[in-house]
Amino acid sequence: MKVVAFNGSPNREGNTWHAIRMVLAELENAGIATEIVHVGNKTVRGCTACYQCAKNRNEQCVLPGDEVNEWVRKMKEADGIILGSPVHYAAIGGTMKSFLDRAFFVAGSNNGMFRHKVGASVVAVRRSGGIPAFEQLNNYLNYSEMLMPTSNYWNVIHGRAPGEVEQDMEGVQIMRVLGKNMAWLLKLVEHGKGTITPPEQERKTWTHFIR
Repeated sequence: MKVVAFNGSPNREGNTWHAIRMVLAELENAGIATEIVHVGNKTVRGCTACYQCAKNRNEQCVLPGDEVNEWVRKMKEADGIILGSPVHYAAIGGTMKSFLDRAFFVAGSNNGMFRHKVGASVVAVRRSGGIPAFEQLNNYLNYSEMLMPTSNYWNVIHGRAPGEVEQDMEGVQIMRVLGKNMAWLLKLVEHGKGTITPPEQERKTWTHFIR
């Protein structure tokens, strides 16, 4: 099994990276392979709502010049996905949002590529705005019918300078518990394959309020 984590911070080894590493350490202790992809320092164009990924159904975004399609492939191949972001104005980083908008639209337009994968979100923040950013990340997971492990509090850790989150002892515990629960859920899913039949995927129903 493998989990791929996406670091939405402009800083390669800032507090978002430290938070992700805390979770991954528990997964690695459980024998699960891990990888971190640095997204936040890249130039990623936002979704243009061209719907070509839905039309072509080739599991790719048509926008050129970045690594989004490579990252989508990594997500498809992984058993679990972690989304990590710093907090910018009580929201996730702009580059991370551009990536996630495109990646999850591609996935949703191509037979629900991330459906029933295990997914979790983590957020690093100096002081306030962590919960709105955490909920923003979770929206992608919820919409995609992913399975979400929990911790003993919201997955938000506090610190300003890189590494300061290591001093947030409650935050450290939150990440550790999340990692353990994610490893457990991944193993439950793996052992259930071929034994428990998953629910049949339903075709999306669209209701438009302006007619």
